Amino acid sequence: MGEISWLDILSTAAVTTTVLQFLTGSLVCHKYIQKKSTGDSSGFPFVCGFLSCSLWLTYGKLTNERSVVIVNTIGSMLFLLYTVVYYVFTVSKSSFLKQFFLALLTLLLTLGYVQYETDFDQARQVMGLLCCSVSVLFFAAPLTMLLHVIRIKNAESLPFPLILSNFFVSLEWFIYGCLIKDTFLQITNFLGGVLSGAQLLLFLIYPSRMNYGGPIYKPLDQSNIF
Repeated sequence: MGEISWLDILSTAAVTTTVLQFLTGSLVCHKYIQKKSTGDSSGFPFVCGFLSCSLWLTYGKLTNERSVVIVNTIGSMLFLLYTVVYYVFTVSKSSFLKQFFLALLTLLLTLGYVQYETDFDQARQVMGLLCCSVSVLFFAAPLTMLLHVIRIKNAESLPFPLILSNFFVSLEWFIYGCLIKDTFLQITNFLGGVLSGAQLLLFLIYPSRMNYGGPIYKPLDQSNIF
């Protein structure tokens, strides 16, 4: 089987598993609809997810990477839908709108820059750096949870299935980035893999009190969104 065939198989697997991971947000929205309230949960992960997917979609169009375009087209639509659902049921509508409009302004300014930048390599570099920077927001959030787990010496608050899927999805996209020689895909998913690996390591360090079920969904754990 040739190299192109292996690349096609890997890209299809990466797109499929990433979309399935994005769909876990529907579980949270279903709870919001049932309770008719978002409770104390934050809508920032949905806003950040929408921004991240939209930026990576723009990057994918710039670099003509079909897989990146497909997965982030689906991701941006899903996160926009999650954002709308959150807005309908949250009591903090004004603060949430500020977050969303800030993300939307960032996206519009970025699209304007890409539209009028005549240097392709410069536009690609700027977009890649911006995409990586937004992804760092996802990387930073679970760090507080890691510190909490280390402090109480109990890994039961970590969602094992989601973390494991994060690790393999990051690994898939990292390998894909290596095959197509895309540094920004490599860096983003290497960091996502390292973070997921660190969380998985905690299940080995504190095995006696593990809870493999964990929370159904942790929006801020989606560190490999691109």
